[in-house]
Amino acid sequence: MAKSTARAAVADDRYNLVIVAHAGRLQYEAVLFAASFHHTNPDFAGRFFVAVPENGPKWPQDPMIDDPRIIDLLEGFGAEIVRFPSVHFGAEYPYGNKIEALMALPEGEPFVFFDTDTLITADLNQVPFDFDHPGASERVEGTWPVIELYGPGYTEIWQSLYDRFDLDFDSSLDLDQPDEYWRRYLYFNAGYFFGRCPHEFGTLYAEFATSIRNDPPAPLVCQALNPWLDQIVLPLVIHALGGGRGALPEGLLDGTVSCHYRYMALLYARESDEVIDFVTEIASPNQVKRVLKEYDPMKRFIFQNKGNKARGLFDQNNLPTKEIKIRKRLKNHNLWVR
Repeated sequence: MAKSTARAAVADDRYNLVIVAHAGRLQYEAVLFAASFHHTNPDFAGRFFVAVPENGPKWPQDPMIDDPRIIDLLEGFGAEIVRFPSVHFGAEYPYGNKIEALMALPEGEPFVFFDTDTLITADLNQVPFDFDHPGASERVEGTWPVIELYGPGYTEIWQSLYDRFDLDFDSSLDLDQPDEYWRRYLYFNAGYFFGRCPHEFGTLYAEFATSIRNDPPAPLVCQALNPWLDQIVLPLVIHALGGGRGALPEGLLDGTVSCHYRYMALLYARESDEVIDFVTEIASPNQVKRVLKEYDPMKRFIFQNKGNKARGLFDQNNLPTKEIKIRKRLKNHNLWVR
């Protein structure tokens, strides 16, 4: 993918970027993320952090990235590796890493968090972040809550969460959407989010998440919190800090500037030819290829023929509307590799 030279007006020209990684799958995704970011944003004005949890009682195995080749690649792509303690979460709820990692960033400096299974495919200067009005990914399906027959509805469930933290529930609603339809209620994908201060954001995120985990409001009695807790809490934090829907123009993040692929199989099944070509390009240097081949899904999909096979199962211009249908078709052809 060609490097973009376009620049748009931004509310703050300097901010920090952060992903979370640790030993295992995430360290390989971090290499691919860093390669993509370095390729498209060589003159990034801020700092790029890879946050890694410290070893401790909440980790049965040390999560530190200890492969010197991976560390060298990350640092060569401009990353600063920082450690953070797992105070509230850890291995039992690794999605909580994105909450606790925020406290390892410089206080008072705007930040953008991305999930590690993301590619930065163009110049981030195109994205007009307004860090005083935080936002998050709106590429989301109605995964939570799951409404049970005769159980509480969307309004009762979500209002109980806003009431827990003395937040104004009514102002969070999209009144253009019908009552008891999931899109009426503020809900994000936690694949990216941004704000004016990581400590401010992280403190609220941890407070809200641990409160709900430890003592869920009564209307949540039928609802699963794992793995959804980070996405349940995220809209509450963003609303509390003065953000909401439409924080960014459509089509940039989760569009032309970033790609949250999530799994190699999904990347090859549903992303554009341009993104596939981009992955091939950034993964081709020998020092990158040697490392990525050690992670089986990347070896099979990027460097062997699994990617082409997965891609051939779908018309990328007419994909199934639900991700679960894409996964099912991949599984039926033994191509769902995680």
